[in-house]
Amino acid sequence: MEFTINQIAQLLNGKVEGEGSGIIRSAAKIEEGGTGDISFLANAKYEQHVYTTRATAVLVEDSFQPARPVQTTLIRVDNPYLAFTRLLEVYEKAIATEPVGRVPPYYIGENVIIGDNEYIGPFTYIGNNCRIGKNLKLYPGAYIGENVTIGDNAVIHAGVKIYDKTVIGNNCSIFANAVIGGDGFGFAPQPDGSYRRIPQLGNVVIEDDVSIGSNTTIDRATMGSTYIRKGVKLDNLIQIAHNVDIGQNTVIAAQTGISGSTKIGEQSVIAGQVGVVGHIRLANRTRIGAQAGVSKSVKEEGQALSGSPATDLNTHLRMMSLLRRLPELEKRVKELESYLKSEDQPSPGTTDQEA
Repeated sequence: MEFTINQIAQLLNGKVEGEGSGIIRSAAKIEEGGTGDISFLANAKYEQHVYTTRATAVLVEDSFQPARPVQTTLIRVDNPYLAFTRLLEVYEKAIATEPVGRVPPYYIGENVIIGDNEYIGPFTYIGNNCRIGKNLKLYPGAYIGENVTIGDNAVIHAGVKIYDKTVIGNNCSIFANAVIGGDGFGFAPQPDGSYRRIPQLGNVVIEDDVSIGSNTTIDRATMGSTYIRKGVKLDNLIQIAHNVDIGQNTVIAAQTGISGSTKIGEQSVIAGQVGVVGHIRLANRTRIGAQAGVSKSVKEEGQALSGSPATDLNTHLRMMSLLRRLPELEKRVKELESYLKSEDQPSPGTTDQEA
């Protein structure tokens, strides 16, 4: 599809600086853009590319002042990153060919209600007593257990497994091979050293506007529910244990594990490979750096943590600065020890008593 720069500026409420009649056919990174592409500049690290890019247009912030002439057309907007996201959303809808209908073979159990405009792909399974809203997209090989409730506009990709009693809200996307509602990791130690499985009788509740990445697992509660609140975004390869509660609009990056019964506050940001122990609480807007190990509750809202065990970010940075200086400090300590040892030795030609 084709759009003029002026049409895009009008859509994004932006201001054109340069030739507005240029044709845009696709989007590209600023360092890779060519004729017919549109890109964006949202990070000062990439500013050098705005002077050399061959993209036809670039979205920039209203306040951006070029250090030297640019060859591309600029579209000035409040927030280039959000504007580019909006543009990609419009483009995605324009080129999308969403599947509709039921493609056999598939299985639908008894007493199942599914809203209009559904797509049910081949080799899918829907258990008994499920309630599913309109515009369902159920891709091949997906499994939905019994007594599951799913809202409108659900997109459930290939190989997803949704176990019994799971509740999913509106506008949720679950990507390939995610597992929702499997057993929590509950085993009771026995006197003989063996472990006995604790029945996991609860469920998982996923609220509206949640995105769950590929191969992510969310365990059902032992009793009650594991909660993924409204607007949460989960990356690939995340483990959410039983009875965890993830607060609204929290984002979690790949390979993070949240242990059982922990509660994460709203609008928190958790980077990749973070480990969080069980039965603690993290306050709203907590930010956790990559590979951190969180072993205790965070009570102060908006706190930034890093390291393992995790400490506040400023303390961690000071510790890392000292750690980098350890070889130098070790050398200085050895020199000081050598000096002190030499000072303790008697001078040549003196007796022990005189020394």
